[in-house]
Amino acid sequence: MPNRMGPMHVVRLTGALLAARAISSALRISGRGGGTASPGLAALRIDPQMVRNVTAQLPDGVVVVAGTNGKTTTSRLLAQMLETNGTRVVHNRSGSNLMRGVASALAESASLAGRLNADIAVIEADEAAFSEIVTMTAPRLVVLTNLFRDQLDRYGELDAIGRRWKPVLASLPASSTVVVNADDPTLVALTDELDARRICFGIDPGLHALTSLPHAADAAVCRRCEGVLEYDVLSVSHLGKWKCPLCVWSRPEPEFEATGIVLHGLERLELTVNRKPAGDPLGLSVALPGLYNAYNVTAATASATVLGVVDDAIERAAEAFTAPFGRVERIPILGRTVTLGLVKNPVGFNEMLRMLAPAPSGLTIPTMIAINDLDADGRDVSWLWDVDFELLALGTAPIVTAGIRGADMANRLKYAGVPQDRLMPLGEQLREALFAFVEQLEPGSEGCVLTTYTAMLDVRKVISDDGLAKAFWEQ
Repeated sequence: MPNRMGPMHVVRLTGALLAARAISSALRISGRGGGTASPGLAALRIDPQMVRNVTAQLPDGVVVVAGTNGKTTTSRLLAQMLETNGTRVVHNRSGSNLMRGVASALAESASLAGRLNADIAVIEADEAAFSEIVTMTAPRLVVLTNLFRDQLDRYGELDAIGRRWKPVLASLPASSTVVVNADDPTLVALTDELDARRICFGIDPGLHALTSLPHAADAAVCRRCEGVLEYDVLSVSHLGKWKCPLCVWSRPEPEFEATGIVLHGLERLELTVNRKPAGDPLGLSVALPGLYNAYNVTAATASATVLGVVDDAIERAAEAFTAPFGRVERIPILGRTVTLGLVKNPVGFNEMLRMLAPAPSGLTIPTMIAINDLDADGRDVSWLWDVDFELLALGTAPIVTAGIRGADMANRLKYAGVPQDRLMPLGEQLREALFAFVEQLEPGSEGCVLTTYTAMLDVRKVISDDGLAKAFWEQ
């Protein structure tokens, strides 16, 4: 144990880990869940310093990954790159990313003396928990994917997140590194003038660029002088090659930039990550669809390179990677293939629709949309009116709506111009809705299921309970 821990601290830590282990085992034996949060909550009540004391012993330190979208995929891919390189990794792999989820993941991997069977921790952090997690873990590397408007009743506007994040980022020492999305003006403003080293990544969308700023975009104003930003290229929402014509503030040149992006439907993408000023370009093929995932792959590649992962390990990890729980996860069900996609804010939903309903063909894949409004989803579902569902008005594929707010979803689609004969409301019960949706698909064909967070948990539980896929905490 670290020298600063006295006997009583050791006893408290051991008690916390024992409690976490017992609760986790009880939950899994009883089939009441994967023990991804409750064990950590109990451990932190016994020893509030548990996360600090356990992670302080890691020889290669801690990586914290945060952002509105993409943090689960980025952290999972980075962890796989490190493991392929021979590094032992502890990771909150289930996506439980509040402090209690981090504590649960660490407790599961730690001995009762508090020692982890790992060299490094890769921790995905919720936006609201980011400051506390960084303070507790003193990370050597912080990865920031993007900041979009998300669940206003939980997080508030982007400025509120920025006010919480900025002092914590400013406190990072010169020995730390921040890997940041240069295409996001908000993140660039937050990471200007840090003591920590800043490494930037971005993408060149090429033929996949947007032609105009979407109405749901959040960062069209300069963070320095409040002038209106101009874009040479737009990729996703307000992400792109931006500049302010008034104060001449502009996108920094990224050290890691993805080019030559090729999208292969729902199955995969290909890209080349160019590394400046040194390093050969890396050509990668990953079983992740959509332009937005090009950012996640580039962020993971940049972070892995900074951490010393060799090129061969990066390439092999990318080739072998499979989508994490609910992040465009493809599962065979009753002779059909169902793709599960988590949707939780306008930008993420728009990118899913952009992938599923490319102009001018519109929606060609039958789709089920399940919307809940529980605490973990955000109680306020008015954000659905900021999503470009008008894209779904084109095409012939049927759309099923379900979940607690399924009726609201059907109403929104009606106002988006989706013909009534393509809409099929199936009520709140997600088990019945899921199998009714799958059974109407042609054998051998595919469909897509888009859900908010708690609806995804319910759908995944149905799938794992029926033996169609492993429970998400077992993946």
